[in-house]
Amino acid sequence: MAEIAAIVLAAGRSSRYLAAGGAEASKLVADYRGEPLVRGVARAAAGSLARPVVVVTGHARPEIEAALAALPLTFVHNPDFASGLASSLRTGVAALPPAAAGAIVLLGDMPGVEARTIDRIVEAFVARPDAFAAAPVFSGRRGNPVLLGRALFAAVARLEGDEGARGLLRDAADRVVEIPFDDAAVALDVDTPEDLAAARKLLGISGRERLR
Repeated sequence: MAEIAAIVLAAGRSSRYLAAGGAEASKLVADYRGEPLVRGVARAAAGSLARPVVVVTGHARPEIEAALAALPLTFVHNPDFASGLASSLRTGVAALPPAAAGAIVLLGDMPGVEARTIDRIVEAFVARPDAFAAAPVFSGRRGNPVLLGRALFAAVARLEGDEGARGLLRDAADRVVEIPFDDAAVALDVDTPEDLAAARKLLGISGRERLR
């Protein structure tokens, strides 16, 4: 099977989370299911078909790296993280090995994404040799994580500011593989402490529950 990497975006400033009263240095180290939020995302990536797993850090770098200790990950730092999402996406893609045929891009604040979610997207992309990208679809709308094929890497290198992959998928048109999901996790992210509480409720998880 073609080699597909994973990029975990963990560089953001958590501005809305902190403005809404979040106590942690970053929302990504807030407790979720007995571990830092970002650790669950990275653990899902590490348990999937994707290799290698590259984590892009920026804001709160020491805290993020500590939260991910002992996982089989590669870290790359984005010193320009304050300029927006695009710089982190560019940093992650630039760190990939030449053999990578694509990369599935995970947001560090999506707690419901599991290894099997990632694997479904990877397998759907690999099954379409002419595909440029793949994306999950929930309730008629595209969600995350999105897989970007190597054919789009040059376009990623030209992204600026807070541009993400949405425009690239629009331009790729019918070269995007859409995978239907009946799981709201592909549409659920955390921006505020209230979002974190809502995610725990929606996904049936208590913040005090410890992993077994």
